[in-house]
Amino acid sequence: MSVQFEPLAFEPAYRKVADALLERITDRSLSAGERLPPELELARQFGVNRSTVREALRELESAGMLRRQRGSKLMMVSRPERDAIAGGVSRALALHDVSIRDVWEALTILEPPIAESAARNRRAADLARIEAGLGHALEQNAEVAGRQAADFFRHLGEATHNRVLMLAHEPLLQLLGPSLRTIIDEVAPARARIASAQRRILQGIRDGNAAEARLWTEKHIRDYRRGFDLAGIDLKNRIDQ
Repeated sequence: MSVQFEPLAFEPAYRKVADALLERITDRSLSAGERLPPELELARQFGVNRSTVREALRELESAGMLRRQRGSKLMMVSRPERDAIAGGVSRALALHDVSIRDVWEALTILEPPIAESAARNRRAADLARIEAGLGHALEQNAEVAGRQAADFFRHLGEATHNRVLMLAHEPLLQLLGPSLRTIIDEVAPARARIASAQRRILQGIRDGNAAEARLWTEKHIRDYRRGFDLAGIDLKNRIDQ
């Protein structure tokens, strides 16, 4: 007989319990905010040891699918936070040796349309949030200034009120800050140019001018590229979180 079969992979019992619970969460049989039965009751229903249930719950809690309410021993269904989801993707990207060029090109593709959408969908609270962060662009601390640059794009994403767009660019933004720290210190006009571009983008968004918001976002991201060149930084360099 020419056909060969691979041995079946062993799957721990706690993983099967976690998968069963996750299926109920994702198909909305268990809704956000709903409490799970006690561990002993879950163990009885699944026909496993309590320790197996505890391990399954711990795994889902780490993934942000469950949380324990303060003062209660019971687990509650929750939605994973955006930062937690994106953080895992960012770490994976870093482990895959993504480069400065990779992040820059991805921002070039994603951010201008996000700025357009923000100009069409922004609300007063969004404008206030963006405005409040602009002053930090001139911070002398490079880490703070780099974080502000990422936060600016983050707030633009929030102004779209599109959850897919907000989540799609978050992993890149978590890599953007570390990649900018060097040029912010090495290139003298960097802080002023970042602040100026951000104000022009904000003005386009405030005016509801999608074309202007997109145009200045494109210029802003091209300016990042120029900053790396001026600082003598090779775009092939990988980004470490």
